[in-house]
Amino acid sequence: MRTSCVLLTALVALAAYYVYIPLPNAVSDPWKLMLLDATFRGAQQVSNLIHYLGLSHHLLALNFIIISFGKKTAWSSAKVKVTDTDFDGVEVRVFEGSPKPEEPLRRSILYVHGGGWALASPKISYYDDLCTVMAEELNAVIVSIEYRLVPKVHFPEQIHDIVRVTKYFLQPEVLQKYSVDPDRIGISGDSAGGNLAAALGQQFSQDTNLRNKLKLQALIYPVLQALDFNTPSYQQNVNTPILPRYVMVKYWVDYFKGNYDFVQAMIVNNHTSLDVGEAAALRTRLNWTSLLPASITKNYKPVMHTTGNARIIQEIPQLLDARSAPLIADQEVLQHLPKTYILTCEYDVLRDDGIMYAKRLENAGVEVTLDHFEDGFHGCMIFTSWPTNFSVGIRTRNSYIKWLDQNL
Repeated sequence: MRTSCVLLTALVALAAYYVYIPLPNAVSDPWKLMLLDATFRGAQQVSNLIHYLGLSHHLLALNFIIISFGKKTAWSSAKVKVTDTDFDGVEVRVFEGSPKPEEPLRRSILYVHGGGWALASPKISYYDDLCTVMAEELNAVIVSIEYRLVPKVHFPEQIHDIVRVTKYFLQPEVLQKYSVDPDRIGISGDSAGGNLAAALGQQFSQDTNLRNKLKLQALIYPVLQALDFNTPSYQQNVNTPILPRYVMVKYWVDYFKGNYDFVQAMIVNNHTSLDVGEAAALRTRLNWTSLLPASITKNYKPVMHTTGNARIIQEIPQLLDARSAPLIADQEVLQHLPKTYILTCEYDVLRDDGIMYAKRLENAGVEVTLDHFEDGFHGCMIFTSWPTNFSVGIRTRNSYIKWLDQNL
């Protein structure tokens, strides 16, 4: 009996040690966030073991775990019709709000899920629930895109999938089928999905052949650049759930099918040091000392080395491609973008990407709403249902949908 008690105590202590990480008191529901983070870290370690044993790529294994525990069939209700189909060969899940007699044509959002270009799906409950609520509350048609993922495809194939779906949907006969107003269509996405949505927004704003233009873009804690991994938010939140800096850099390397040996050098900005001439012209476009307010920059110092590893950009030139890093696009591109909403969270390495993009868009004459949540963390907007229901998740979702309702 005594041995059992000792073992149980040891297991509880070990579990508590694994779960506990220091978190700011201001973050939403800190203990719940610790448990969520521990669960995700556990899944990552299982997937890494599977990879080590040669059974599967770690991202395929991790995504299998995520989808296995959260997959949801296309279930319709009296208020929202849900169907799985494909647009030009790309799978989509379509959510149709109930039509109103006084409003025969509905507005629409093309939604791009997050997950580091490698994880998740419109068919997991988190995104299915979000899009269902959007369709119902906005009385809209939501097209959630099942784009192909790393490691099966890499940049820029994910963008190509988003473009194919959007161009297909914008065809007059397709809009008519879904009773969608061609003048009330927007693009939106969270995290890596926000990256893809921003890339599409820039591409479509320059396409003179498009008859229908997007009315707005709504970007939720988007990842927008891979040149500086030492912005104040990267320094502040280096180990903060759900997205530590090291993990974000690895997602970038995976997206480009790059070499993991470069990760540590990229973390300290050796890939964009002063001797890397290809990056010189782009640094001013994400100069956070001028793009961020003093309340954000505080006492943080830029990390810029005189010499670094020029081989990284030579082998991964995609790092400097505006299609992967919308924040570094030309000013002439930005000025043609539609009305924009950007949601950022204080406890997120990507916070400053969003704030800097908002400032660059504002400087380009674009109407921008920056919606910042002081107690938010990366990914919080999809965590609204038990047991991963966070107060900030519900507030961010409500604020996002309210803006869409007022502007779409």
